[in-house]
Amino acid sequence: MSTELPSDPKESPPAPRPAPREVWKKGGRLLSVLLAVNVLLLACTLISGGAFNKVAVYDTDVFALLTTMLLLAMVWILFYLLGTARCPNGVPYRDAHAGPIWLRGGLVLFGICTLIMDVFKTGYYSSFFECQSAIKILYPLTQAVFVIVQTYFLWVSAKDCVHTHLDLTRCGLMLTLTTNLAIWMAAVVDESVHQSHSHSSSHSNTSHTRLALDLERASSAVGGDCSCDTAVCQIFQQGYFYLYPFNIEYSLFASTMLYVMWKNVGRLLASSTPSHSHAPSPVSLFRETFFAGPVLGLMLFVVGLAVFIIYEVQVSGEQSRTQQALVTYYSFNIVCLGLMTLVSLSGSVIYRFDRRAMDQHKNPTRTLDVALLMGAALGQYAISYYSIVAVVAGTPRDLLAGLNLAHALLMIAQHTFQNVFIIESLHRGPPSAEPHDTPPKEPCHGLTFANLDALHTLPACPPTPRLVGPSPAGPQEAASIIVAPRSHWRRRCLKDISLFLLLCNIILWIMPAFGARPHFSNTVEVDFYGYSLWAAIVNICLPFGIFYRMHAVSSLLEVYVMS
Repeated sequence: MSTELPSDPKESPPAPRPAPREVWKKGGRLLSVLLAVNVLLLACTLISGGAFNKVAVYDTDVFALLTTMLLLAMVWILFYLLGTARCPNGVPYRDAHAGPIWLRGGLVLFGICTLIMDVFKTGYYSSFFECQSAIKILYPLTQAVFVIVQTYFLWVSAKDCVHTHLDLTRCGLMLTLTTNLAIWMAAVVDESVHQSHSHSSSHSNTSHTRLALDLERASSAVGGDCSCDTAVCQIFQQGYFYLYPFNIEYSLFASTMLYVMWKNVGRLLASSTPSHSHAPSPVSLFRETFFAGPVLGLMLFVVGLAVFIIYEVQVSGEQSRTQQALVTYYSFNIVCLGLMTLVSLSGSVIYRFDRRAMDQHKNPTRTLDVALLMGAALGQYAISYYSIVAVVAGTPRDLLAGLNLAHALLMIAQHTFQNVFIIESLHRGPPSAEPHDTPPKEPCHGLTFANLDALHTLPACPPTPRLVGPSPAGPQEAASIIVAPRSHWRRRCLKDISLFLLLCNIILWIMPAFGARPHFSNTVEVDFYGYSLWAAIVNICLPFGIFYRMHAVSSLLEVYVMS
């Protein structure tokens, strides 16, 4: 006869079961990646084919494909939002490192500018509605709705670690990511063709004019007898071309956040994930700096804006004014890149004295940041090496060729040392992770014992006399007070370095993003490689260089917070 033991009333309830581990995570990821690759290749084929008249692909076909992708992505986003709202247990974890506030804030800023661009584009196509396809007006309207829906989705769900409908969620995220990349490529192709057409139309060379005729349809985006003659139409046309950089950055920002969400699908985390990425308040942004970095960075930012305006005004004028504009442009960039290289080197030297432990935790956001920094830098590396070969092996040996060579060499050095500084900073722990030298305890003299068994019989050491007054709570806190003055100057220097590099990267993003193309105004590379080959190199590699600058800004802001 069995007797049941009485249950202990103080027995704690059973711990909640963790979320089940996925059987084959790589299989679900493989399915979504294959879907994304096929859709992206189809979009790239149509977008690149629609840029030339020799291919029987019309811009209406491209707009139809992009509109369809936007609609499908919006349907999935709405399904995701409704599904997670009705099933709160579907998101048991949230990644504290994903979707920091400055990344989401930048997404909102670029999204607003993209909405303004869509308004300009809608007004531009509506100016000659009689001879245009309706899809050209429907596309910017659909894109505006997509930007609103996606921005809200990423604002509220960027940190989600989803555990329901895993394969469907991965495929939906990859479809949305592919849609953003297709929009990015369409904007890059349209802007590059527009820049090539503007450059070709300003030269009397017949080969350039022939190329401009081949690219005219994509740059003007009109066909038949349509013409943009009215002042309002021209304002709309110039307006949305100048807003293209913001649309490009919005698509890339959204793509990075969607990739992190895709990596976090089915991810198991601890109940509380440590995070040291907090957004700085505007009041405390410059409080813990020596002010040297922000002041010098602001000075270079203002001077860079003036140089950019002078360059844009003079570069399309006479040959002498173009030469002067290029000398001014290269001189500023050489000074700016040289200072950024030295500052990045000094930051790496400071880290040799930093005692913070390296953060070895798994962090998909940081892994993606490092990969994007290294990958995007390859675009500027390629342009710089092509320029070095053209200058060294070419015939001109004038001032402009020397400045071009120095600019290319410093561009390589600056990207290299800045990447080293940022990547090392992202792998450092927070300031609280710095080890402190704990003061040694006072020994107890005169105590001897034969064996450990007699230890409990020995009298305790008398406490050390202490002054009564406000004192730290423990030895570690006391040590932190002693160590703080020694480490405080390092943190201040690192914050100055971060803000200086941040401001310099912003001005170096503004210049090429808003139309500065010294690669074509300076004829060294054009004469050496030929216009067609050099235009292909620049139009492929320069968008990656522009993205590098903006991604470096977001990474440097995180470095500032972590310092």
